[in-house]
Amino acid sequence: MDATYTPRRDRLRLVLVRRVSTAGQAVDGYGLPAQEADCRRWNTTSPEGGHRIVHVVTDGEKNGKTGSSTIDEREGLMEAVQWIAEGRADGILAPNLDRLARELTVQEAVLAYVWALGGRAFTADHGEHLEDDETDPMRTAMRQMRGVFHQLDRGLIRKRLREGRQTKGALGGYAYGAPRYGQQAVDGDLVDLDDEREVEDLVKEWHEQEGLGVRAICRRLNDAEIPAKRGGKWHPTTVARMLDDNARAANNARSAADRARRKDDVRRTRAAKILGGIG
Repeated sequence: MDATYTPRRDRLRLVLVRRVSTAGQAVDGYGLPAQEADCRRWNTTSPEGGHRIVHVVTDGEKNGKTGSSTIDEREGLMEAVQWIAEGRADGILAPNLDRLARELTVQEAVLAYVWALGGRAFTADHGEHLEDDETDPMRTAMRQMRGVFHQLDRGLIRKRLREGRQTKGALGGYAYGAPRYGQQAVDGDLVDLDDEREVEDLVKEWHEQEGLGVRAICRRLNDAEIPAKRGGKWHPTTVARMLDDNARAANNARSAADRARRKDDVRRTRAAKILGGIG
């Protein structure tokens, strides 16, 4: 806590901000219930607490996605800020700066946004994060250093996870990605699924002995109401991957290219927004 801090005892309306973070949870298991419990405990026991938690928002739950980091991609955080802007809340409360933002630039942008609206920002591990003061540059420096080390820690975690997957894949083990038809991941290893293997053998028999093409095989599988890997109907590309390893490799390459293109589109859209705002 800053030496210049003077407690203000007015009872505030705070929005509790939680965020799913797969990389962090893989190491520390700091899930949503634990984050909320820490925030409520701080609000109950801290001399700075005693405020009203009027709303709880969560980022990263939808479809299990956790990669959103910029402010406009954080639906929960934007909702919290909207509550401040509309006068329904006086500030935000997060477990720590790491859960508020994974990158230093985003952390500083979030805090500046909240302060610009006249709001206040608290974290359970620190208390209130006061606005920057040109007479106290150490206040800003210490906060930003915490952000730097949070960002470094998360980067090292992701690096270790990525290198572990690459090493396992190089050794012939299951590294990542959706298991192919006929297999499932169990405790980090691929094991055969007997029922799916039987269907796979049947498909190859139809193709090799009866000369059926992929579309005809699809029709026969769907007519027999045999579900595909994730349920639902069979498609020719799925059958083609099952019959031909080269088709499977080509599909994987196309998927990787599509992911790279979508990522680049997002980057360009974000840049256009920023340039539009500047103009």
